[in-house]
Amino acid sequence: MTSRVRPGRWLLAVPMSLLALATIYPLVFTANVAMKTRREYILDRFSLADALRWENVATAWNSVGMARYLANSVGTVTAAVVLLLLFGSMAGFALSQLRFRGSSALFLGCLAALFVPFQVIMVPLNRIMADAGLVDTYPGLVLAYVAQFLPFTIFLMTSYYRTIPTEIVDAARIDGNSVYGVYRRIMLPLGAPALLSVGILDALFCWNDVLIALLLMPSTEHRTLMVGVTSLRGQYSADIPTFASGVLIAAIPVLVIYLFLQRQIADGVAAGSTKG
Repeated sequence: MTSRVRPGRWLLAVPMSLLALATIYPLVFTANVAMKTRREYILDRFSLADALRWENVATAWNSVGMARYLANSVGTVTAAVVLLLLFGSMAGFALSQLRFRGSSALFLGCLAALFVPFQVIMVPLNRIMADAGLVDTYPGLVLAYVAQFLPFTIFLMTSYYRTIPTEIVDAARIDGNSVYGVYRRIMLPLGAPALLSVGILDALFCWNDVLIALLLMPSTEHRTLMVGVTSLRGQYSADIPTFASGVLIAAIPVLVIYLFLQRQIADGVAAGSTKG
């Protein structure tokens, strides 16, 4: 006896399939264009490439110093994520478990900061960084990433730590632990799943950033990978396959993270929806 498929499942499956196709198609199109010659692209941009031409990828990698840009991105993103998780977990612990006056107002301030677009603060941020001598420096870019994405990190870590019973913290304090001891011995181990998920999301945000890096890192040697890819558009404006190869290079690390850590990414997104 064959099982009957519920109509509601079809109503959900069809739009989700269309959404998946709309998400995958740009990546497939970019990879296909990257394998074409300039002549093939001009004649028919939507046809399949005749062969896998990796020389386009080599040209994009070597022409603008992609290796240096990749190292810049890895270094700044790693430093920014470490600081974001450190400050975000501390603030999340304080706002969720410690009882002090003004904690609710501080948390609401973090929520309000999430709704402020970067374009609103980019001019004063650039002025502050210039006055402090941090423009075109790696520490300046790291601090800008921390300032931009810290409210998001605090929000998710606070939401996660609120699911931990306060009795655990009270018992640790009775056992003689200081506030720092409770944070280091209790909250950090318990918050490891959330730290992993939020760290992945923060890394993706910092990696995909173009505007902050373009604003604060004007010199060529200090560019990040995403800014380096945008420079390909001007240098190879008539050679779209080479530009598509640069986009493909920049997308590969993000794709690897999504493929192997998709469960943690979903958990990180869901952490902000837990009821505190």
